[in-house]
Amino acid sequence: MPEIIERLKVDDAREVTAILGQAEGPSSGWTFIYAPGASSGVNDPFGEYACRFLAERGFAAVRFQFPYVEAGQKGPDRPPVLEATWRAAIAAYREEGRRLVIGGRSMGGRIASRVVADGASVDALALFAYPLHPPRAPDQWRDQHLPSIQAPTLFCSGTRDTFGSPDELRQAATKAPRSTVHLMEEADHGFSVRKSSGRTRQDVYDEAAGAFVGWLEALKV
Repeated sequence: MPEIIERLKVDDAREVTAILGQAEGPSSGWTFIYAPGASSGVNDPFGEYACRFLAERGFAAVRFQFPYVEAGQKGPDRPPVLEATWRAAIAAYREEGRRLVIGGRSMGGRIASRVVADGASVDALALFAYPLHPPRAPDQWRDQHLPSIQAPTLFCSGTRDTFGSPDELRQAATKAPRSTVHLMEEADHGFSVRKSSGRTRQDVYDEAAGAFVGWLEALKV
């Protein structure tokens, strides 16, 4: 799959790396933009796999990293910078005549959801391993903005995710008016599985990407 490495300008002081995967074969009519979790960058394994999976199915697929990763820093940028990076990506990769779905894994998806709740115009939102609350702080839910999300939203998480149990995720998803929940058996927050499950991380990647495409195909947008 042909990929193009680009520079995405966030503001006058910041640029980040973005990788554009061009659609192969018949066009799906969709563009997908993906951001990684807090500990990953533009080559986040799930993001790389998902974008290539989608490009093979006619999607334009973009993945990018946040400024702190670009600068080699460990701690995430403050929310305004993370949100500004998402807005820059949406502005840069929105194409006339194509539908736009954005999202990401963990923090990347959470920040995407905040931007959409704040009014960014997208056709769909995909949240992989949404970090509903810190693992050791189950009372600190990150769901206050969900009622403001008007785009169809997919929550795709594992049943062993310590950032939100299946019941907690279902409960939170009811606050997003047009939500769907897909749960992956035995997967944890990083989409790893126990050997005793009989599954592999690749099985989880395949399930997540397949569920995502199936959900998009069923949308009426």
